[in-house]
Amino acid sequence: MVQIAVIMKDGEWAVFQDGSMLERGGRRSSCIERAEAIAFEAVERGEAVELLIHDYLGEVKTRTMGTARD
Repeated sequence: MVQIAVIMKDGEWAVFQDGSMLERGGRRSSCIERAEAIAFEAVERGEAVELLIHDYLGEVKTRTMGTARD
């Protein structure tokens, strides 16, 4: 399963994939768009994806997409 996250890191929004930072310093909405694009590509390859989005109140919303192929 691929894990993609949009979180606030050191006062800036950042996109992570499997724990590695991909992008930092963008607006939250652009980081979400980037994360969703990465998630879509992974699902198209047949991978399961866990998408985690940090909101302005500190809550983390989780969404699972796709299923891994055997």
